[in-house]
Amino acid sequence: MRAGVALIAIVLAGWLACGAARGEPLAADLTSHLIGITSGFTGTSVVLFGATDGPGDIVVVVRGPDRDIAVRRKRRVAGIWVNAKEEVFVGVPSFYGIASSRPLDQIASPAVLAFQQMGVENLRLQLRRGPLRGEDIEFRDALIETQQDEGLFGAAPGKVDFLGERLFRTTLDFPSNVPTGQYLVEVFLIRNKTVVSAQTTPLIISKVGMDAEIYEFADRRGPLYGIVAVAAAMMAGWLASLPFRNA
Repeated sequence: MRAGVALIAIVLAGWLACGAARGEPLAADLTSHLIGITSGFTGTSVVLFGATDGPGDIVVVVRGPDRDIAVRRKRRVAGIWVNAKEEVFVGVPSFYGIASSRPLDQIASPAVLAFQQMGVENLRLQLRRGPLRGEDIEFRDALIETQQDEGLFGAAPGKVDFLGERLFRTTLDFPSNVPTGQYLVEVFLIRNKTVVSAQTTPLIISKVGMDAEIYEFADRRGPLYGIVAVAAAMMAGWLASLPFRNA
């Protein structure tokens, strides 16, 4: 383990030297840029290492592909729960995680946190019908709570650890139900509560193996996949009934 850390430190020192020559105070990268999901996938983690040209705080933000999410409020009518109102949020990150070297309110001003969307409370969640109004806050809170319950929004920032004065690292955790697609990992260097440098690194989460082939087939040839699925279900039912025919 120590040998691995030392090797990474040497590589990062080289990056930092090259970055400094170009006037770049921040260098960072992931141990892997691809997460493969198979049928036995139970979640995973990726380590991010980096280096700075001097003192400062680090914030790492991970965003999954944007998607639209509907939030419904139910009410009881004649003893039955029915949907009373629905609001659709657009451009919601399918996954959101954050890590920092210190508590966010000690690192940056509220204006900087809001502008960079650091922390779930600073996500700019928009409704399809227009800007949020006072009565929409409960829908926004419900959306965040649901995403946190599913492990797709971090409930609290993770920890960025410094290895000495300039080298840092953090572990990015992804649950078993993590959505596929292209993710963006943003790394911010903050000094005096101001962002002085930032870097964005891509991360791909994709199905691999037989699962990927089935998913691609179902996506490209939906009707044919439906026919095959129904036929397979009928065949499975017929095979399951055979032992009982001679009973």
